[in-house]
Amino acid sequence: MFYKDERLALFIDGANLYSAARSLDFDIDYKLLRQEFGRRGKLIRALYYAVLVENEEFSPIRPLVDWLSYNGFHLVTKAVREYTDSEGRRKIKGNMDIELAINAMELAQRMDHAVLFSGDGDFSPLVAGLQRKGVRVSVVSTVRSKVPMTSDELRRQADNFIELDELRDVIGRPARIA
Repeated sequence: MFYKDERLALFIDGANLYSAARSLDFDIDYKLLRQEFGRRGKLIRALYYAVLVENEEFSPIRPLVDWLSYNGFHLVTKAVREYTDSEGRRKIKGNMDIELAINAMELAQRMDHAVLFSGDGDFSPLVAGLQRKGVRVSVVSTVRSKVPMTSDELRRQADNFIELDELRDVIGRPARIA
């Protein structure tokens, strides 16, 4: 359900996409992902949203974030917040939903089709808002994992649902031979 002349924007909820791909037991090749959707339409923006832990010598996501920023993705990041819960346990919290929603609404006039890489039901009102502005919305996530990673509400609201598992051969990183 893509048209070559439509302007596309990708909105990648990094943590959600990572979890969905892991649940299907494959890794995303972001270069292939960008190429694939660039073939499907006029890719005007590819945004990747991630939370980062500050003050850590090494963050496992840092190499990916650095690579993405040098390879055509617009990174939207923020530091996670640390807090202590009511039982005295140290917890961390990080969420990029608001940033993603604001960016999507800001780009609505410049795009014809938004591709949301997330199964988070909290994005249903965003999808509805984009649709009211004339933007078609596709959601990329999975229902094939042991625990479905996509809310029914989000799937119903989207114009198109793309099963992540069906993209495995197109955007999946080749298995490493040990």
